[in-house]
Amino acid sequence: MRNFSVVSEFILLGLSDDAQVQALLFVAFLVIYVLTLTGNTMILLVIRVDAHLRSPMYFFLGHLSFLDLLYSSVSTPKMLENLVSETKTIPVKGCLAQAFFVFAIGGTEALLLAVMAYDRYAAICHPLLYGQMMNDWFCQVLVWGSWILAILNSLINTLLAVSLDFCHYGTIHNYNCEFPSLFPLSCSDVSTNATAIVCTFVIHASGTFLLVVCSYGCIFSTILNMSSTRGRSKAFSTCSSHLTIVTLYFGSACLRYVMPTSGSPMETFFSLQYSVITPMLNPFVYSLKNKEVKMAMRKLLARCCQHFGEVDQRHRVKS
Repeated sequence: MRNFSVVSEFILLGLSDDAQVQALLFVAFLVIYVLTLTGNTMILLVIRVDAHLRSPMYFFLGHLSFLDLLYSSVSTPKMLENLVSETKTIPVKGCLAQAFFVFAIGGTEALLLAVMAYDRYAAICHPLLYGQMMNDWFCQVLVWGSWILAILNSLINTLLAVSLDFCHYGTIHNYNCEFPSLFPLSCSDVSTNATAIVCTFVIHASGTFLLVVCSYGCIFSTILNMSSTRGRSKAFSTCSSHLTIVTLYFGSACLRYVMPTSGSPMETFFSLQYSVITPMLNPFVYSLKNKEVKMAMRKLLARCCQHFGEVDQRHRVKS
């Protein structure tokens, strides 16, 4: 016989209980969300319409922007809703679905960042063989392989979590649902779930991180052996944007999933870092550091202004 009442929904405590602070946070994160959508959509459009951005690097960058659009949209709208709502609840099934997408999209992004590191390795260390190493078929395999591996990884943990009974108050000390936050709320034995998430995360993270470290180890070795100062500067500039995002993303994600779940503000901070802040920073970091992207954006904006100017002129002539 069970001597507990199983809950059907959770309470997301969010970021603050103070009404004024919540209002400020709502405005701040609404601006961040709009910037995320605008910046990543711009990157996608620029890569789509500009014929000069057809290399594997921009192919992967386009997929990264698409992932960031999805990643921020999984958690941020619900967080914004809770900041202006009094109930702050989410159904258990909805919470499990959110945890699945956070883990799947986050895992895909980690793999894609590792793939982009390998792409930079191929371009800098083997420039003459780059076209053969990173052909269209292989790039497609790398992207779809990243999606499949991450979804399988997330699916394993989600199926294990579905069988759990939740009864301990149903309060999550965070703004979104992630697997580590759900385990303290369960009345069931979570040892299998905890082992599974640690194992899948360690294998996933260590594999991607190892690929990044090995790629950049070879890249830095090649750059330091370059005789041309201009060549070294250009190579470092090419890698700096990607290395910045890798450091931010891997650092915060690893700290979030390695540290014990205690509902501390640091957990919320790390979650915000890799699921809200980094998706906003990606398009700005890549566009500010990349002359080709900046030039393509200027061309796209000029076309848009010219188009709207012609439409406005035709409208005035008709009226």
